[in-house]
Amino acid sequence: MIKVFFNSWALLLGMMLLMVGNGLQGTLMGVRGGIEGFSTLELSLVTSAYFLGFLGGSRMTPEAIRRVGHVRVFAALASLISAALILYPAMTYSWAWILLRVVVGFAFSGVYVTAESWLNNASTNETRGQTLSLYMIVQMAGIVAAQGLMNVADPAGYLLFVIPSVLVSISFAPILLSVVPTPAFETTKSMSLRQLYSISPLGFVGMMLLGSVFSAQFGMSSVYATEVGLSVGEISIFISSIFVGAMLLQYPIGWLSDRMDRRVLILIVAVLGAGASFLGWIGGQYFPALLAAGFVLGGMSNPLYSLLIAYTNDYLDTDDMAAASGGLIFVNGMGAIAGPIVTGWIMTTLGPSGFWLFILGLMLAMALYAAYRMTRRVSAYAEEEDYEMVPYTTLTPSSTPVAVEAAQELYVEAAEELAEQSGEEDTV
Repeated sequence: MIKVFFNSWALLLGMMLLMVGNGLQGTLMGVRGGIEGFSTLELSLVTSAYFLGFLGGSRMTPEAIRRVGHVRVFAALASLISAALILYPAMTYSWAWILLRVVVGFAFSGVYVTAESWLNNASTNETRGQTLSLYMIVQMAGIVAAQGLMNVADPAGYLLFVIPSVLVSISFAPILLSVVPTPAFETTKSMSLRQLYSISPLGFVGMMLLGSVFSAQFGMSSVYATEVGLSVGEISIFISSIFVGAMLLQYPIGWLSDRMDRRVLILIVAVLGAGASFLGWIGGQYFPALLAAGFVLGGMSNPLYSLLIAYTNDYLDTDDMAAASGGLIFVNGMGAIAGPIVTGWIMTTLGPSGFWLFILGLMLAMALYAAYRMTRRVSAYAEEEDYEMVPYTTLTPSSTPVAVEAAQELYVEAAEELAEQSGEEDTV
């Protein structure tokens, strides 16, 4: 892994700066929106607008890159992000923030697609798994580091909007000056949502529910923390606990995923996530309980993304794995768009505790659906005595199609290796 880091440090540094900038502005929106007097519902629409733009950018950017190239797309999207971040404090109207968040989500998604394609191109078949793991660590570390920057200036001022703009601008330097050649985009065959659901109902439904969970965590946690009266320092620590949990518990859950029925693990992880939400609901007035709830919830919800992809791949032919990635991302994105809006409505109706109740309901729904699916189909692991599952690959819910397709390539390679080994054993 050290060798992989030295070969890709410039790209990884650029991605970390991007994540710091995006993580800071994501938290800042909730805090500054409260200062400006935005309602919870208005802030939920602002949050959903980001995920709407993100989903659109992830689908449209590859075509733009094919037409005009990586460098021009980078420059155009960078200018959009910088302009939008500076305009937030100058246009403190909810409708303006909604429009700006669509632009920012679109631009960040496009930037991630471009940067991830460069990073994927810099790796080989032998190092792609380690590269994806490092990329996940960099993403989480960047978001956690961003929360510390919330304390360097007054959220009611201008400086905290300038900092992410500068960080995003600087992040392009190591990426564009990297000696790695620009990669080519290849079009993968598509899979309809109907086909995807018929292949893996649990993967389909689970990804939609998880999209709502993640967007509520990422976009509405700062709104919740502001409404319950936490200080800026406490808000940054609370949000950091969510992503620290995600970073630390990703690998233990991945290890378990390769050693047991993934449906059972999905059920267990969802129940633990529901338990963490229940703790946040009943103990939210105690800051240590709030941190514990955030840590466990983040540690359960983020690994579910990789777990659901791995589970879905267990029922796919290797030729269909890459095609399925687009459908999984789209379903997750639709859930992410709806999540903050529903969260905002519940918080408006029931108060700040509605944040935890919404996530609690989603996690319980996922657990119950996993239990139901276990009664409807025999496990893939029980269909053949010599069945060997394809190893779990680490991803995050903020990954674009480029990173997900890179992970699917690893699944394909691992599945082909397992098939070859099985064939060799049969001939012995």
